[in-house]
Formats: sequence, structure tokens, C-alpha cells
Amino acid sequence: MFTGIIESIGEVVSVEPRGGDVRMRIAAPDYLQGLRIGDSVATNGVCLTAIEIGDGGYVADLSAETLSLTTAAGWAPGRRVNLERALTPDKPLGGHLVSGHVDGVGKLLSKHEDARSWRLEFESDQSLAKYIPRKGSICIDGVSLTVNDVDGARFGVNIVPHTAEHTTLGLLQPGDAVNLEVDLIARYLERLLAQREE
Repeated sequence: MFTGIIESIGEVVSVEPRGGDVRMRIAAPDYLQGLRIGDSVATNGVCLTAIEIGDGGYVADLSAETLSLTTAAGWAPGRRVNLERALTPDKPLGGHLVSGHVDGVGKLLSKHEDARSWRLEFESDQSLAKYIPRKGSICIDGVSLTVNDVDGARFGVNIVPHTAEHTTLGLLQPGDAVNLEVDLIARYLERLLAQREE
């Protein structure tokens, strides 16, 4: 479990195909203190398990499932990624509850300045639209954000200067694909209501 509050930015160093899945090394020299083998790291919103630590980074295996449902299949050396370690009891819940299980891939449609902030408009898969309400929470590439407006499968968010500087969202350009995770509570609530109707 994560919060969507990014702690550091890492960089993909190597991508090694392994019989249908991938082994990836992420450089994060300022982020490794206390990281242990087996720990979870949300990497651009994708929950990965550190299987090796050293040489200024960590290594993770990405399954065929992860590659098919996230933007990770397109990550190449040099790609910058948002990093967050798993939530612990002493960590403040500054964002919202995030599982690191990406629901789908969205696309940035537009980006424009709004005072000192940026307004970003995204489009999600139609199947996710019902989980994205105005003033609800959304996780984009691992970053917890508030939805400002909604129009069908399109939705807008505001990126304040701190978020633009300390995450990869400030680097996004129209047409870029992003990992989306909808609000965890909405997904569970839908399932519970469906069971009740049955």
C-alpha cells in the first residue's frame, strides 16, 4: 500500500527481456538507504519488488501481466520514474490509499499554464471513467492528485509547482501515456454492491 506522495525520482538503467517478461534495473542512488530485498517500491505507480539492491539502484522483475497493463513495456534506459516506498505505520497519509495495481493506461491530451500551476487534461479508458468523479482522487504515474473536472472519459487535474518539479509529471507532453489507478474505495464499493444485487 502507498500514498501517492512521491519520495524520489529514479531512472531506468537497463531492461533485460527474459522469456516473455523483463528484468529491470532502476538507478536511485539517493533512495536506497534502508531499502531491503523484498521491499515494494511504487515505480511510476507500478508496485515492484526489489530483488537486488546495489550499484546505486535496485532490480525488479516485471511480469507479462504488468507489461500488458501498464506503460512499463515502453520504458527504456534513460526513462525517469517516480518512486515511493510502501506505507508504514509511522508514515503520514498525505495523499490517498494507493495499491500500486494499475487499472489502465491513460493519455495526456493537453497541458497549459494556469498562473504558476499547470492544468493537464487526460483521457482514460471508458471502463475507468465511472471511477473518476470530480473532486475525487486519482493516481497518475504514482502521484496522488485531485480530479478538477470530468467530461466522459476525459478529466483534468492541476499540477502545482512543487509537484511539477519533484515528480515526472512536469515532463509530460500531449500524447504521452500514463499509468492510472482509480480510487481503491470506489472499486471495492462497486464489488460489494454487485454482490448485494446478486
